[in-house]
Amino acid sequence: MATKRQAWFCTTGLPSDVVVEVDDMTFHLHKFPLMSKSNKFHGMITEQETNPTRLRKSSTTTAAEEVEDSGDGEIEEEEVEDEEEEPYCHISLPEFPGGSEAFEVAAKFCYGVKIELSAANVAPLRCAGEVLEMTEEYSEDNLISRTERFLSQTVLKSIKDSIRTLKSCEGLMPMAETLGIVQKCIDSIGARASSTDPSLFGWPVNEVEPGGRRKNTGGDSWFEELALLSLPLFKRLIFAMKARNLSPEVIESCLIHYAKRYIPGISRSNRKSSSSSIPSESEQIELLETVITNLPVEKSSSSSTATRFLFGLLRTANILNTSETCRDALERKIGSQLEQATLDDLLIPSYSYLNETLYDVHCVERILGYFLDGLEEISAARIEGGDENSGARSAALMLVGKLIDGYLSEIASDANLKPEKFLELAVALPDHARLFDDGLYRAVDVYLKAHPWLPEAEREKICGVLDCRKLTLEACTHAAQNERLPLRAVVQVLFFEQLQLRHAIAGTLIAADVPAADLSRPSNLRREEERDGDDTSDAGVAVTSVAPRAQDGSTTTWRATVRENQVLRLDMDSMRSRVHELERECSSMKKAIEQIDKVGPPNRGRRSSLAKKFGCKFKTQVCDSHQPTVVQARKGRNHHRPP
Repeated sequence: MATKRQAWFCTTGLPSDVVVEVDDMTFHLHKFPLMSKSNKFHGMITEQETNPTRLRKSSTTTAAEEVEDSGDGEIEEEEVEDEEEEPYCHISLPEFPGGSEAFEVAAKFCYGVKIELSAANVAPLRCAGEVLEMTEEYSEDNLISRTERFLSQTVLKSIKDSIRTLKSCEGLMPMAETLGIVQKCIDSIGARASSTDPSLFGWPVNEVEPGGRRKNTGGDSWFEELALLSLPLFKRLIFAMKARNLSPEVIESCLIHYAKRYIPGISRSNRKSSSSSIPSESEQIELLETVITNLPVEKSSSSSTATRFLFGLLRTANILNTSETCRDALERKIGSQLEQATLDDLLIPSYSYLNETLYDVHCVERILGYFLDGLEEISAARIEGGDENSGARSAALMLVGKLIDGYLSEIASDANLKPEKFLELAVALPDHARLFDDGLYRAVDVYLKAHPWLPEAEREKICGVLDCRKLTLEACTHAAQNERLPLRAVVQVLFFEQLQLRHAIAGTLIAADVPAADLSRPSNLRREEERDGDDTSDAGVAVTSVAPRAQDGSTTTWRATVRENQVLRLDMDSMRSRVHELERECSSMKKAIEQIDKVGPPNRGRRSSLAKKFGCKFKTQVCDSHQPTVVQARKGRNHHRPP
């Protein structure tokens, strides 16, 4: 058999008596092989033979047929001379399922040529057999029975083959749907997918063989095959998976692979795809909404890759301006697993002309709100169930606290970021979300540096989000020398820095007293020995031998404690000198204010401005080392705070 451009010939040595037209291909065949396998051909050829007027006659003149030489591309002319005119049947098969390729394989099957069935051609051949009526009743071991047997015994037992066959059904509608091929493939994929290892992004995924053993599918996983399906078939498959209550991780993985293939910009791997493979904007919106709508409500796995993908979807949804419902559902999904996000994920560019900031702060604020709402719901559910273990919840909250502090430091340099928006995001987290406020202090420092034009009142509000008690000594040292901070904030930092030093020294002294008290233990052992003199002599020897060793160890501990106390005394002396220096500064400030008070009413405005500059509405006792308690100092500071 040979193909000659748009004509297909059967080189059996006999002249063809049947011409079949399929699409743009003409097949020159013979009656007997076709009629022996196809009931459709038998009926059509018989009808034309009984009606001679419908038969056509072959040309009696010389026919020039161009045959392309496979070697050098030269064209040969073959002259075919017919001594007499012979009638032949002419059959046209418009819209043949599978086109000329499927008909060629079916024609070879009629001639008895061995055909190779595969997952890609079994569906077109099954439909071709249906059209040509190549049933088992008409001829034994016919095309329909062969394809059905291959479909059930080979294709439907492999998830990848089922996907390939389902892909081939896209151009066979509605016949493939009528014959049940589509539904069989979908059911097979759903059943096989439930047996896979749903380790998200832990590919390759293992596939279960009929014997129960797992075979490794290698890097070419069935998710890559799934991404080749058209959107209507993919949606049907996802609905079928959800109806089977498949693992949410499997469903989410299918959606992730499909979106990565067709939506540009979500992952780095498909940013260099050719423009011809990129869907139109309307198709991308439909695909995006399909993916987001079918995302499982359950939290994704612990892998941060899934969270990064969700943020990629959100950026694309903002660019394509999808529906508010779609974006809200995606933000809620991200909020449920915000602790898995990274700082790069949160840096979502602002695509709306209504936002003046570089990054979409409103979006991050909404996501954070959904995260906190989820924590409250979990807490309420656990309290009702009697489970008060909040370890995992606190860990997630502290991770998010660190993440938000980093985000604040990143966006603080934006000159268009309003103080109100910075404050809203800074105070959105509860107090126990931050173990230390060093990250928040860094964000405040960056914001004050990027906004030097802020008035003193605004700067004090910005610094008001800091809890000086939660600053480390390194942060306190930096803040005490930071010229960008208001004077009131600096005084608070210095006060709590000294308070931390006092507590640290006091705690060390108390801890040092414990080993010193152990020096009495050897004498106690001796007294117990004397009291227990009625005991055996062996016991007395044992106690006596223990006492010297205990005394030697206690003496060593005491010497180490003495050295530590000497170091602490030096630190205390340094701290006292620093406190005295602060007291002298406060005293000089107080005297300056008293002198201003003696000047009179004309200079009252200067007095108020100077008082505001130095923040002297605080009690000067905040720097007094003899202040009774910290609580009283805080109360006094709150009562004298300027409006």
